[in-house]
Amino acid sequence: MKQTFSLSKNSVWRSKDFLYSVAVSLFLLFLSFFANYFAGTYANMRQSNSVSDILLDNLPVFDVDAIFLDGFFLFWVVVTAIILYRPKTIPFVVKSIALFILVRSVFITLTHIAEFPLRAPVSSDGLISSLFTFGGDLFFSAHTGLPFLMALVYWKIKNLRFFFLIASIFFATIVILGHLHYSIDVFSAFFITDSIFRIAKKFFKKDYQNSNLAV
Repeated sequence: MKQTFSLSKNSVWRSKDFLYSVAVSLFLLFLSFFANYFAGTYANMRQSNSVSDILLDNLPVFDVDAIFLDGFFLFWVVVTAIILYRPKTIPFVVKSIALFILVRSVFITLTHIAEFPLRAPVSSDGLISSLFTFGGDLFFSAHTGLPFLMALVYWKIKNLRFFFLIASIFFATIVILGHLHYSIDVFSAFFITDSIFRIAKKFFKKDYQNSNLAV
């Protein structure tokens, strides 16, 4: 009988199949961070000119630096706690995040629009900002897309679904108010993220089924 990611939170950590899948997922996540760093650096060096935007042109700039960085870091602390509480979801969740980052890395190497001229200042001396915020890596918004990806992943669990949907809308609002992303970066993130999730379900079908998250 083929082994699956078993029945309890404790026993799942004794499954060799599960541990192997976790190791693969972490390796893919590392590769995605590597790709993101070099793609972001390249996009920042190659950025051209800013463009007009119907929302940013008509909205005042708000100082959202703390929420943009610290708030998003806190969000990922919560996500980490959730997946550790539901360990069977770890392989699929981490692989989906890695796929998201890899896909976005491709996108940001293709489009190099400069940041909007009037924008909130973002601290550049922190670990998160130095690794993940480059300036030319605007399309598409990870602050919007990643929480939405978590909503799609945990769609079956109503409370988590609504939490992540609210988080996605919240961070989408934050980056618009701070003029840190163009409108198209934000609105396109929902559609691209949905496609990434569908691809993840195909690529990582076994992990998705073992996670008990399949709708």
